[in-house]
Amino acid sequence: MSISFDIDEAVSILERTPKVLSALLLGLSKEWLYNNEESSTWSPHQVLGHLVYGEETDWLPRTKIILEFDATKEFEPYDRFAQDRLYADKNSEELLSLFAKRRAQNLEELKRMSLSSDDLMRKGKHPEFGEITVKEMLSAWVVHDLGHIVQINRTLAKNFKEEIGPWAKYLTVVRSKPAPEE
Repeated sequence: MSISFDIDEAVSILERTPKVLSALLLGLSKEWLYNNEESSTWSPHQVLGHLVYGEETDWLPRTKIILEFDATKEFEPYDRFAQDRLYADKNSEELLSLFAKRRAQNLEELKRMSLSSDDLMRKGKHPEFGEITVKEMLSAWVVHDLGHIVQINRTLAKNFKEEIGPWAKYLTVVRSKPAPEE
């Protein structure tokens, strides 16, 4: 079953992400924050950097590009590994704080835009996907958050994979396979 896009509900989910991540990660040891599932996946710390970078360069900035230029201006390609370069000097607590601040700013700005149903159908030009709508992008923002919450939970759970004994049979989170970060 699928739910139709509603901007107020989308914002409601997006507002929760910083609180969820803070509740989950704040105060954990570096061992928990810097472990990853496999060599080609991200640690919770790297995911936090990725989310901060997305707030600065992706979702809302690209929405503004669509509203100003429609599909006449293609987005800059997104650097999915920028967090390793840009936030190497930040600890997870600093990234959580920065993410919460940037997200609050972006959502306030998004609310001030008062997007109409016509605005949601406006098209932009994505460098990989071609034409996309504002509604698709805002929907993807929500799903992106939820996907990274799942990823972080899966990574944390796998820290005890060898400790749970026979329960691994039923605790599918430790058996699930991550998609490599591309």
